[in-house]
Amino acid sequence: MTIGPLYRSDADRCAELEKLLFPGDDPWSARAFRDEISAGHHYLAARDGDKLAGYAGLAFVAGPPQAEAEIHTIGVDPAYQRCGIGRALLRGLLEPADAVAATVFLEVRTDNEAAQALYEAAGFTVVGLRKRYYRPSGADAYTMRRDPKQ
Repeated sequence: MTIGPLYRSDADRCAELEKLLFPGDDPWSARAFRDEISAGHHYLAARDGDKLAGYAGLAFVAGPPQAEAEIHTIGVDPAYQRCGIGRALLRGLLEPADAVAATVFLEVRTDNEAAQALYEAAGFTVVGLRKRYYRPSGADAYTMRRDPKQ
């Protein structure tokens, strides 16, 4: 498994995985992935040979001296889950944030205990609740925050 850049040409596969991973909500389209990559945000891919097994993205929303970033997405093909890929992708997202001592935020479904455990292990804590955040399911989300690493 290798972790590297996510390319515009990966967008269709990302959209396929989104439909598998988030069926009750509004999955990202291939165009949304292409737009995020084109905007220069930090997007990563996990590859098993030529196969895209996972993806992740982070955007900076404020620069130093009080840098802030938000994790937009992390997704892993169900066939590859529980193999450490999500953890590796998260680590890859946090590296550039740590390089500028950024505070990092994200939203996670309140019923996604596996993702919450992953984020907590990386130093995130729950700082808020967003009622009916996900559409169309109406699922709630926790807002989580990770303080800057010096």
